[in-house]
Amino acid sequence: MSDSWPRRRLLAILRGASEPLDAQELARVTGQHVTTVRFHLDVLTRESLVRQFQQPPRGRGRPRIGYTAVQRSVGYQELAQVLADQLGSDPRRRSDAAIAAGRAWGAKLESADQPVETLEDAKDLTVTLMSELGFAPERDPSAETDESSLIRMTACPLRELARSHSEVVCGVHLGLMREVLDRNGARDTVNVRLHPFVEPELCVARLELLAARPDSTVPGPGTVPDPTGEPRLAPATGRVAPQLRTPDPQVRGAESQLRGSDPQLR
Repeated sequence: MSDSWPRRRLLAILRGASEPLDAQELARVTGQHVTTVRFHLDVLTRESLVRQFQQPPRGRGRPRIGYTAVQRSVGYQELAQVLADQLGSDPRRRSDAAIAAGRAWGAKLESADQPVETLEDAKDLTVTLMSELGFAPERDPSAETDESSLIRMTACPLRELARSHSEVVCGVHLGLMREVLDRNGARDTVNVRLHPFVEPELCVARLELLAARPDSTVPGPGTVPDPTGEPRLAPATGRVAPQLRTPDPQVRGAESQLRGSDPQLR
């Protein structure tokens, strides 16, 4: 567009307009001669910054040419990639920062007021939250016990980025779930862990009653020890974790399969 103030002004006016404007209307708004306005509009059109539309004539005469600004789409995937890269190269710091960011997000999120008094309440709240965010969660009754529940997440808005930056993307989601549960009364009673890519298109959230875990302070397999007591995500390895097999009929089957597959845990 070159360093042209008149063209930048025309483009700003068109971006704020609710309908296409023609050269005469733009000339009245800017105080420029209509011929000058048409010249600048031709330049903006060639640079694909504005688009022309044929409009009905006013009275007799030829149809008018209206102009509207081309709306640039925001590349959220690219933005997320840049933000993930800015967290540094240390996987431990990256996972810490991601979980903290997820908690900050959860603290500001207007989530439903669903008091958590039981594991079933925690599961219902998590399913509601992740449904609203587009994760298409599914309950897994065959893998439930009195102490833990599994939620299968069959979609992720940032799945492709998570494949290369799982400790960041999944860390944010983990922090979000923990914060929302804590805000609703689950602090110190229910823990959340996230198993990314137990299948190529599937992640699993595990909810556990802390009172039922005598070794709850001991990091599970695949987690990175955290001196503050907050489990960290394992560093991304660039590989897809083994697939989650179909659970056995017994309730404990899914638990043993997930532990045996040794996916990345968070």
